[in-house]
Amino acid sequence: MSDKGGQRYAERTDDIFSVLKRNSAKDSLTRHVQPAHQLRVLLIEDSPIIRSRLVEALSEIANVEVTGQAENESDALVLLRQHKWDAVVLDLQLRGGTGLGVLKGIGGTRSPGAKVIVFTNYAFPQYRDRSLSLGADYFFDKAREFHRVREVLEDMAKETSGLH
Repeated sequence: MSDKGGQRYAERTDDIFSVLKRNSAKDSLTRHVQPAHQLRVLLIEDSPIIRSRLVEALSEIANVEVTGQAENESDALVLLRQHKWDAVVLDLQLRGGTGLGVLKGIGGTRSPGAKVIVFTNYAFPQYRDRSLSLGADYFFDKAREFHRVREVLEDMAKETSGLH
């Protein structure tokens, strides 16, 4: 093969590979397109172990994204104001402050349809009643109802994505 023939062959091969790369990139983009709306979840939990377990469990649910985490009341209130959210998983006992303080401060940060899930080791009737009176939608015991948090968020994600 002459040098000119080899050069033309190399140019055509380069052209083919550049087209393949572009098509591959387009395919990659279409395969990974996010749904119109992910369920945005904030985790307010002082235990790194529980937070990690929650992140792991929620990452397995289609259309659910953990968009923020806090371990104390003041950081939680900032997080709630600065992020759009659809659900909050909230512990009552925090490193600084309490989940009840967070519930009192949620106020105007909550959009219609957003849910608050209290998830605590202090699943006593008086805490349940107080949490629900301050606006919590769900109240679950960490020791016995971990799966319920996941179930509620799975149902919310299905509603959000229109997969009833």
